[in-house]
Amino acid sequence: MVDPNMPDTQTEKNFGHTKNNSERSSFAMLPIPQSRFVIWLNIALSLVVATIGFGVGFGEGYLSAQQIILFGVITAALLFLLLNYVAIIFEDRAAAAESETEAETENRLKRSRLLWRSNIIVVLSMSALLALYLLLTASIEEFRSIKNLIAFLVLELILLFAFKVSGYFASGRSAFIGLIVLGALIVISAFSIEGFLSAPNVRAILLFAAFLGIASVGQTMVALLGGLDLSIPFVIGAANIALLSLITAGVPSYVAFGFILVLGGIVGFLNGLISYRLQGQALMVTLGTGFAVAGFTQIMTSIGSKFAGNVFGVVPGWLSNLAAMNGRFFGMKFPPTIVIWIIIAIVMIVGLRMTSWGRNLYALGGNRGAAKLLGISELKYWVACYVISGVFAALTGALLLGWSGGAFIGVGDPYLFTTLAAVVIGGTSLLGGNGGYGFTVIGVLVLQVLTSFLLGIGLQYEWQQFIFGLLILPMVALYGRSPHIRATV
Repeated sequence: MVDPNMPDTQTEKNFGHTKNNSERSSFAMLPIPQSRFVIWLNIALSLVVATIGFGVGFGEGYLSAQQIILFGVITAALLFLLLNYVAIIFEDRAAAAESETEAETENRLKRSRLLWRSNIIVVLSMSALLALYLLLTASIEEFRSIKNLIAFLVLELILLFAFKVSGYFASGRSAFIGLIVLGALIVISAFSIEGFLSAPNVRAILLFAAFLGIASVGQTMVALLGGLDLSIPFVIGAANIALLSLITAGVPSYVAFGFILVLGGIVGFLNGLISYRLQGQALMVTLGTGFAVAGFTQIMTSIGSKFAGNVFGVVPGWLSNLAAMNGRFFGMKFPPTIVIWIIIAIVMIVGLRMTSWGRNLYALGGNRGAAKLLGISELKYWVACYVISGVFAALTGALLLGWSGGAFIGVGDPYLFTTLAAVVIGGTSLLGGNGGYGFTVIGVLVLQVLTSFLLGIGLQYEWQQFIFGLLILPMVALYGRSPHIRATV
């Protein structure tokens, strides 16, 4: 029934909208949009997807020609129906928008903007993942497989689930997302790569994760204060060649090991003291210190040698057993370095959350001005965190000597990027006051499982760096929105 008081134009709009719905009701089982252009566009998209499916199917050779054709036809038909449904939804919305009042239109636009702002990260993340998949598929012939396509679709769904459900875990959102992504990577890797969950491969993943995890201890600590330590890879390399040089010179291996840790702490002390005095310059200070330490170590260890940057000698058996892949822990085939990392992780997590020292550290990172009013010494905590960073970087360099059996100044180079990546991906804010080492552990495992997966499908190191960069971007957008601690009162 038409309201006689309703304007003619409004009556016509409602009548036209009702007419469209009545026309579509006769095609309930086969939705057809109003626009012929949209219909042909949907047909074209469905055929393109079906053609890609045919190409992949015939290229893999897993199915018979009849099965490939059948699945291709079903895929095209289902996609055509889905696209038609989507087109009809947009047509109905457009028709409804024509009959809206100005206030209703404004409310609808506000809801749309709010919806976009709340989902922009997940949209960009899924789009980046899609672009990456298409790029890998176009560039690497070995990547074009049904398994990788299924793995990509599963990863997209899991990523969407993680972002949506993480809103219910306000206090541990980053940890929840990290654990979901880690679980997804393990499932996809096990599905795509034969032997991924075999004991030797799991042992290798945990060992390399232990090296990265130990190196990331200091980066996490300084990040909680709003700082950065770019000297870590240089200290790792310097400790690596300095330790073997001392052992070769006749210094007892245990004494040399302890001396290297002390030297790492001294480098950290200088980093902390200088960067505190030069407020806001931690990045450049630590980078300069790192170059200086690496250069000085090479000069000292290359005196009388033709091989600068390399030291040759015999690594002690106890050090090799600590970090080698075939190392044993109480008779078990389990590198002790993994146990060392587990102990360090437990001590760090408990210490940061359960002690007054840890709570003071979070207070300084969250609001430096307020922490000072409570009598917390910023200088003491700032320098202490950099000392810890130097000690653990030196420890990593020493353990890497036991793993490789030879010393090389560039052994720490990969840790410049990966320690930062582990901290950010885990969810610790580089602006200070938020996160913790437990988050970094998750980030380390995500990076290491992802690295193992990328190696398993045959990607080079450059591709790994590219993918790590894409992984960091949405994480920074998620966890890096708080104001810098220097702007807090």
